[in-house]
Amino acid sequence: MARPFVVDIHTHVYPPSYMAMLRDRKTVPYIHDPSDKGTPRLIILSSDDDPAIPIDQRGRPVDSSYSDINVKLDFMKKHDIDCSVISLANPWLDFLSPDEAQTWARLINDDLNATCANVNSAADPDNTIPLQQKRSLFAFGALPLSAPTPDIIVEEIHRLSSLPHIRGVIMGTSGLGSGLDDGNLDPVWAALEESQQVLFLHPHYGLPDEAFGGPEITARYGHVLPLALGFPLETTISVTRMLLSRVFDRFPRLRILLAHSGGTLPFLAGRIESCIAHERKFKENGGDVPGPQRSVWDVLKTNIYLDAVVYGKAGLQAAIAAGSTDRLLFGTDHPFFPPLGDENEKWLSVTINYAAIDDTLKEDPASVAAVLGGNAVRILDLK
Repeated sequence: MARPFVVDIHTHVYPPSYMAMLRDRKTVPYIHDPSDKGTPRLIILSSDDDPAIPIDQRGRPVDSSYSDINVKLDFMKKHDIDCSVISLANPWLDFLSPDEAQTWARLINDDLNATCANVNSAADPDNTIPLQQKRSLFAFGALPLSAPTPDIIVEEIHRLSSLPHIRGVIMGTSGLGSGLDDGNLDPVWAALEESQQVLFLHPHYGLPDEAFGGPEITARYGHVLPLALGFPLETTISVTRMLLSRVFDRFPRLRILLAHSGGTLPFLAGRIESCIAHERKFKENGGDVPGPQRSVWDVLKTNIYLDAVVYGKAGLQAAIAAGSTDRLLFGTDHPFFPPLGDENEKWLSVTINYAAIDDTLKEDPASVAAVLGGNAVRILDLK
């Protein structure tokens, strides 16, 4: 049976301007180009920049799949993906100095928009072919979060609304540096709510090594502990802090897409709700701290969308139970998790997610079509 229309909403690109900036840097994050024409490496965290590690082994390899849009298009064709919503991967623009944040944000967002425009124009020069009959690109923009004032961030949010191929913004969990319960983010939430742009929230730092037993334990098992556990818990903690600080009470129309099916949030929502109901610090329970007025369940079904990058039926069932099938969107996390063997084979990370959707919703083909693409078209207004 032919696949329905498929939209990949979780797929990353480092556009030329971003790659150039990282190559010019000498401090984390930066790209090291080896002199022997080997694969460049992205040193993305301070822990990656250990002088005891040979520089050609630090960080992670960054091959053409990160920056060459033709590689992205080939990947889409191989995996039956019709439309992709590309975005920067971590660390986004969080590391920039205040005096350069706005300039780079505008340059990179214009670069992303132009990339999409070029691909879409090549596929449909006269813009007359329906979306479902061509391979196309849209993008999430990046924000200058280190700018000296929130006004600059708000200005870029509103400017992004005028770029024809931008469909929201991507952001990490540190916000302005103090987490997403920081009251100084209120102008950003207000601008996103007013413009109704979707915020794609993505983890970056995970948890400290101590959470896994220390650096030696983390290093012993490679990236398994930080990626499998650290990233999902980072997302869960950040959204729970937003809930507790009443962000969703103040901005009830905020729209947030959570990476990796919301981390552990769907599974832990009931426990979070119970702990809130029993917390004596909150005024509702006799304390002196205002507690959240909306339930986590209400927020999940009203403000939050989840991607389907969860790699299994059990996780997908939890995501659906927490929200619904019409709030779930397919994604691949390309170019991460490539095959370890034949580079021409289909990616296991993608086929597993396809299989989880098919297996979970096999009695409901309309929901399969919605998760694979229909929801994204509606939620992100892809046209």
